[in-house]
Amino acid sequence: MQSRQWSAAAAAVRALNARYPDFAPGWFAASHIAMAQGAAMPALEAIDTAIRLDASNATLRLHRANCLLALGRRQEALAAADDAERRAPADPKVLDAVGTARSHAGQHARALAAYDRAVELAPGDPRFRYNRASVRRFVGDLEGAEADYDEVIARQPDDFEAYLNRSDLRRQTAERNHIAELETLADRPFADWRGEVQIGYALAKEYEDLGEWARSFAHLKRAAAIRRAHMAYDVATDVATVDWIIEAFPGRRHADGCAARPPAPNAPIFIVGLPRSGTTLVERILGSHSAVTAAGELDCFALALVAAARRQSGQPKLPRRELVALSATLDFPALGADYLRRARDVVGAQGRFIDKMPLNYLYCGLIQRALPDAKIIHMHRHPLAAGYAMYKTLFKDGYPFSYDLADIASYYAAYRRLMAHWRSTLPGGIYDLAYEDLIADQEGETRKLLDYCGLDWEDACAAFHQNPAASTTASASQVRRPLYDSSVAQWRHYESELEPLRAALELAGLAVATT
Repeated sequence: MQSRQWSAAAAAVRALNARYPDFAPGWFAASHIAMAQGAAMPALEAIDTAIRLDASNATLRLHRANCLLALGRRQEALAAADDAERRAPADPKVLDAVGTARSHAGQHARALAAYDRAVELAPGDPRFRYNRASVRRFVGDLEGAEADYDEVIARQPDDFEAYLNRSDLRRQTAERNHIAELETLADRPFADWRGEVQIGYALAKEYEDLGEWARSFAHLKRAAAIRRAHMAYDVATDVATVDWIIEAFPGRRHADGCAARPPAPNAPIFIVGLPRSGTTLVERILGSHSAVTAAGELDCFALALVAAARRQSGQPKLPRRELVALSATLDFPALGADYLRRARDVVGAQGRFIDKMPLNYLYCGLIQRALPDAKIIHMHRHPLAAGYAMYKTLFKDGYPFSYDLADIASYYAAYRRLMAHWRSTLPGGIYDLAYEDLIADQEGETRKLLDYCGLDWEDACAAFHQNPAASTTASASQVRRPLYDSSVAQWRHYESELEPLRAALELAGLAVATT
């Protein structure tokens, strides 16, 4: 396990558990190994065996919560985490893990309570403060988050991710910034490349806030190149996937127009597009409506799709091209029902909800077939604005194309091609909204959005920045501010640096206006 040789570890633990079937740690290890191999159901079965053998062990129940989260069974996961807390109410490590499980399940207020108790019991442990800072940021306590990050850095100066997260919390000013501290760190050798990347992104963010564009981009370019060099990724696979999707879903569908369908009382609202395109902003606007719940970036549709493909094919794992081809032959009503079951486990049984997973743009054709009452909102922005916004973000997971301008151009062109295909084959089924238009006329565009979704006007939608609901995306700090237009043309400060992106996009047939 320590050397990540999972197949060998699995064989060893099978032998262990066959010889000593009443040894709970063996089943605990089997569950960890299964999770590492992406087998959440066998992991759950193994941890359930361990719990039968050692029912009082809170750590086992916490791991069970993680298995359930991987399966999308959030309510059961929360119950397992609560059970662990009852069994070890004064153990800060258990409370910290309970907070993490609750945060992953979307219960950030309850997560914060667990972290508060962990910090109270072990105030000198920076791990608990770091985790609390993350949730404080999600719920909008930005000052509290910064205080926690300051304490983490004071106690653990090599926690470079804490520096980056702290820089992202607010707009830095000439009077109050961390540039001198960050530059000192950047001049020293790093034991791990990840730290160098994190400090580089932090410097890029703070220099940009101060209007020092050249210095900002220099740090960004270097840090992004280091991150890209440590990734095994080929954008050609993602480009080919778009071609496979278009091939699997040809022709026009429902030519009478999906927009004519009256909104259903519980119909989901999907917000799709690329990351950093304004999807979080629209989620906050619509989620401020009293009849709508913002569920965040759900992975439910992708999980339901993969599960359906596995059932139909009888295979535990399919190559991507085979998965795409098979997706066009699924039982679509059953797929929609499974998606709703998974999503309702997060948001509750009734009412409208928003699924803001940007990459659901890949599934627009499937969504329309599986959930014909659903509304699909596509957020987009100027190509160079979109490209730069992704390029300057160090994503925790996903979006591997975003660390190289050539990769961004290739991916963006493929994304545009697929969205054009969906518009052609799903007439009236997608509501397109430009980020720039929303910034220029917030109330007018919000009224159109609400009308498309079948919702009455509410003043709270215009005051979205006052919405106390948690936000876990890269825009978690920005959505606490009233609407601002500084990011609309921010990319123009880097026109010369972004010239390779512009040229590559035009070579791909996309006209890119720069005036």
